[in-house]
Amino acid sequence: MRAVRLLTELLDAATAELGWSKPAKAVIEPPKDKKLGDLAANYALVLAKEVGKNPREIAGLLAEKLKGASEAIAAVEIAGPGFLNVTFSPAFRQALLPIIEAQGADFGSSTRGKGQKIQVEFVSANPTGPLHIGHGRGAAVGDSVCRILRFAGHEVEAEYYINDAGRQMRTLGLSIWLRVLELTGKRSEPFPDDCYKGKYIVDIARELLGKEPDLAERAEEAGIDACFEYGLKEIFDGIKKDLRDFGVHHDVWFSERSLVQAGRVEKTLEQLKADGQAFEADGALWFRTTEAGDDKDRVLRKSDGSLTYFASDIAYHADKYARGFTRVIDVWGADHHGYVPRMRAAIESLGRKPEAFEVILVQLVNLLQGGKQIAMSTRAGKFETLADVLAEVGTDAARFIFLSRKSDSKLDFDLQLVKQRTMDNPVYYVQYAHARVEAVKRRAAEQNGPTPNEADLALLTAEEEVDLLRLLDRFPQVALDAAEQLAPHFIGHYLMELAGILHRVYAVLPVMGAENRTLGAARLRLFDAVGQTLRNGLALLGVSAPTSM
Repeated sequence: MRAVRLLTELLDAATAELGWSKPAKAVIEPPKDKKLGDLAANYALVLAKEVGKNPREIAGLLAEKLKGASEAIAAVEIAGPGFLNVTFSPAFRQALLPIIEAQGADFGSSTRGKGQKIQVEFVSANPTGPLHIGHGRGAAVGDSVCRILRFAGHEVEAEYYINDAGRQMRTLGLSIWLRVLELTGKRSEPFPDDCYKGKYIVDIARELLGKEPDLAERAEEAGIDACFEYGLKEIFDGIKKDLRDFGVHHDVWFSERSLVQAGRVEKTLEQLKADGQAFEADGALWFRTTEAGDDKDRVLRKSDGSLTYFASDIAYHADKYARGFTRVIDVWGADHHGYVPRMRAAIESLGRKPEAFEVILVQLVNLLQGGKQIAMSTRAGKFETLADVLAEVGTDAARFIFLSRKSDSKLDFDLQLVKQRTMDNPVYYVQYAHARVEAVKRRAAEQNGPTPNEADLALLTAEEEVDLLRLLDRFPQVALDAAEQLAPHFIGHYLMELAGILHRVYAVLPVMGAENRTLGAARLRLFDAVGQTLRNGLALLGVSAPTSM
């Protein structure tokens, strides 16, 4: 990023000196072939129309300005139709190491988001059963997005919306109540298909009977209510524990019931009616979502007086903005993609700009065991809980794999693969790179090897050393891109690339066997910077950086 920032400044100054304005579509990025230089810029190509000259002629004028503009520029070449290929001096690259050492855990962070208050709502699974592996992917994405946004300087609050009102809660209470009746011999009919059948329901019913032996003697409504309250608490306590074990943190746990009981849903609906956004028809209250591009208007209050989920969601988001958030980010399952347009319409009806609301869609996870898919269904009780998966493969492996691909892409999660301690396992591949760096540092300390203060960084000129320096310089930009595009997988891909170069050069860039102690010490500092960057990146994913493996 230092290189991109410097070249941008120099090119902007050069264009200004030549009397031209900075091109809006200017791009500076590494060329596909590193032999062409460190960075390639398309300034001349996009300036051609404004300037009225051949792009190569423009590139020549810019190149002359660049060559004497900074000692950091070692070479400037014109390629193809007018690209500027720039190579930086070794000293410029080598100067990155003291920066990484000084910044430590802050290397790669920025203040780009300063002043922005963002809320990220994620997981928010209905508390009708344990978290499954699909919830785990959403949890990893949401938690990592929070970490990345904070790293970019944003003020971030993580929130879980507890869906503790509505029909599904009634179904939960009924499911437990029917199991209570079965356990006490008061019911023998087949269990309803529309109730929750998992073994956890039987376990909750048995636990509750242990505390209240006479529960089955209560009237049905009172019994269902008691089962609901107890079941909600037990299940939600389990959800909180699973998320803690998964390294996921929420700052706020927001209850849907509190929203309804405080009258905020009705207040929001009345406001929508007053603004002409909602209307009465056929005994129901409707929202004019068609005016925002939806295929039909949506019901807010049914003719029987009950509220829809949409009504609660609008009131909930109104509450978010009332708390002072400038941006609201929701992490939803990909099956909710059709819900996004109507929610956007609702946000705009609340007087917010479209960019104030964003949705990250998280695709399904195909859980495999030996290449065979494991079927999952919460209601049928056939699913792998997140807790079971973590017990099998560990938090680090699960989080890294969940975050290894774009969130809206389907993901195959093979339990056998992620348990392997081989280079085919991505999380092992990256963590082992960090462990190797730490091993090099230990050997140097234990065997009277070179020390950091003996280093002559000017000796770091080998191709592999330059490759590492180039890649280390990219980390701040990768972290910023991940924040701006809400894309944790950018971090994972970068770490795989950095680990790959480290593994490749581990044997050919010896510290202890270097030609002299000053070169060995310089490599020691280079390896230490790689280790620091690996730690910083892994921390953004919520994955540990072991010192030995």
